[in-house]
Amino acid sequence: MFEIWDVHVHLSGVPGATPEERLERLLEGAERLGIARLCVFMGMKWSYDPTPDDMRRQNDEVLRAVKRFPDRAFGFVYLNPQHTQASLDELNRCVRDGPMVGVKLWVAMHCNESKLDPIVARATELKAVVLQHTWYKITGNLPGESTSEDLAQLAARHPNATFISAHSGGDWERGLRAIRPYPNVYGEICGGDPTAGYTEMAVRELGPERVLYGSDAGGRSFASQLAKVLGADIPDSAKRLVLAENTKRILKPILREKGIKI
Repeated sequence: MFEIWDVHVHLSGVPGATPEERLERLLEGAERLGIARLCVFMGMKWSYDPTPDDMRRQNDEVLRAVKRFPDRAFGFVYLNPQHTQASLDELNRCVRDGPMVGVKLWVAMHCNESKLDPIVARATELKAVVLQHTWYKITGNLPGESTSEDLAQLAARHPNATFISAHSGGDWERGLRAIRPYPNVYGEICGGDPTAGYTEMAVRELGPERVLYGSDAGGRSFASQLAKVLGADIPDSAKRLVLAENTKRILKPILREKGIKI
């Protein structure tokens, strides 16, 4: 048996009238598959370019959910770099003064823009990891949607920050190679179908210490995304790192700061 931590979970796409009910349903599914911890971000109804009020509402929903299950779930604060000061305020409210342990950035702005610099700098001061959505769409990305190359540029400017390339760019053969030169960027394998070779390539290109398991639940199932790791042709020692140990290691500094033992 492997310990499993899921670094990419949402309250959207899950039954339940309240954040607490939705996280309870997620945890029921996680329990059946032996997933010990979930990292949760974004609220019950998303927006591509959230206003400061919408950011706060979505983060409040996540705060409610993780407060109900503090031993099973961690929260990441959802920010919009279009509103830099509001994002810094939310970062301080939810991470410095609250229980959250990471930052979630989605599609409001390309992540290589200079407006992200103060947000990343503050996250680094707080020891919070930064999880950035990355994707290459054959139909064309959303106006502010980042690619792995965008994240590589941001990571080069902030070598002391810790970044997670969510989905490894979707087009993972391209995305993994883009982040390969940057040791402060971790490839995360959630989203998409459980295609053969994905995890094997991630481990080969980045090393097993830089690959993270995530599911993208409730947009994807826990099981389909676990299949990418459990069915991969990699040693059990690598599976152990991907499924939990790498996520535990990058979260350990901020968890220690908050007095959370793991």
